[in-house]
Amino acid sequence: MARILYLDCFSGAAGDMIAGALIDAGVPFEELARIVGSLGLEGVRISHDRVDRSGIGAAKFRVETGSHDHGHGHGHGHGHSHGHSHSHGEAHVHEHSHSHDRGDAHAHGDGHHHPHRSLSQILRIVEASSLSSAGRERAARLFRRLAEVEAAIHRMPVEDVHLHEVGAVDSIVDIVSAVRALEWLAPARVVASPLNVGSGTVKCAHGEMPVPAPATVALLAGAPTYAAGAAVELTTPTGALIVTEYADAFGPMPPLRVDRIGYGAGDRDLPGRPNVLRALLGESASAEEHAEPATGTLAAPDAEGLERVVVLECQIDDMNPQLYGVLMDRLIDAGALDVFYAPIQMKKNRPGTLVTVIALPLRRSVLAGILFAESTTIGVRVTETTRERLERESVTVDTPLGAVRVKVARRRGEVLNAAPEFEDCVRLAAEHGLAVKDVQAIAVKAWLDRAPVE
Repeated sequence: MARILYLDCFSGAAGDMIAGALIDAGVPFEELARIVGSLGLEGVRISHDRVDRSGIGAAKFRVETGSHDHGHGHGHGHGHSHGHSHSHGEAHVHEHSHSHDRGDAHAHGDGHHHPHRSLSQILRIVEASSLSSAGRERAARLFRRLAEVEAAIHRMPVEDVHLHEVGAVDSIVDIVSAVRALEWLAPARVVASPLNVGSGTVKCAHGEMPVPAPATVALLAGAPTYAAGAAVELTTPTGALIVTEYADAFGPMPPLRVDRIGYGAGDRDLPGRPNVLRALLGESASAEEHAEPATGTLAAPDAEGLERVVVLECQIDDMNPQLYGVLMDRLIDAGALDVFYAPIQMKKNRPGTLVTVIALPLRRSVLAGILFAESTTIGVRVTETTRERLERESVTVDTPLGAVRVKVARRRGEVLNAAPEFEDCVRLAAEHGLAVKDVQAIAVKAWLDRAPVE
């Protein structure tokens, strides 16, 4: 069975809300405290307590530096109660004395500031932490992605961007804590609801900005969003960053046998809407989920059964062949639906390899980043298209040799294909001293004998 985490963002998303919800769902607080302690941020500690949000008890995740308590309820009235103020992901170069009034969404007070930090400084903090190797890589990718978004917004090189919000202590802690919490839970798949981004405007050093903020809009590209409730900022760049990094798909909650529920609180108690993010964890309740790993296939098709995908392509003629296996593994781990290589003849009569990656639109940026980081390509082509998939389920049949799972594919209810799981056939062939093709034939016969006529 597949473990699925569903993030219900009906009231937006922010880093502290995600951390709080995952603690409430069972992640040991002590584990997050250990990771935060390894960041080398002097005087920083975290805490959590129980609060009430419109009648729902939730975990409030807090970051404290000396006398400043960062009850950063980012988003939907997630007002920071600490003394400094943030622009939530906006880049600031040579602007080290600003103070951002976030209006309804963020209650900032005494003008105390955290230092700005460059991306390279943040990456050094992450690299020195006690996160696992995979965790450090994931956290670094998150910060790089946000830096790239800021650089694009402000039209400057990434190395010139100094991120106030990301450079602030609480944002570093939020992102690193979320990475460790999700690694600890280790769901096979993460699905998120459409995100409530809020509405209205917020004030920052650059003037009055519409909600969602520019960085939030960029980070949520390809994800379903809407605005409902009070005119406040409900989803912050940090929340958008984390949700879109981990979510394999967006939509209603998939069939799920829930065994853990967590609520993460924002700072304010908004009237008429619980100011929380809800995390639901459990076992997949559908046969299709049992049979297929977390590759984003839960994206809802349109009325004609088509779903949007992107195709990323590049050709390579100068890479060590040993690296292709690593590249494919990294792309699949990052949510690619499919990755394949084809031999081609390139200019100057050089033999090369065509790399093709199929993915949900939401994963385009992450996967392009992996292609650039893990291969020698200097360009990636992106094409948007649609695909139609057969409905799939896994059915177990009994054979004289033992049980075999059979993948059954249907279109509009009609069975078009039934294929025994190859690994099951290999196992039974070894156990009984038979050829694999003979076991496959036995499994197909068992399926035909038990399947109704369709």
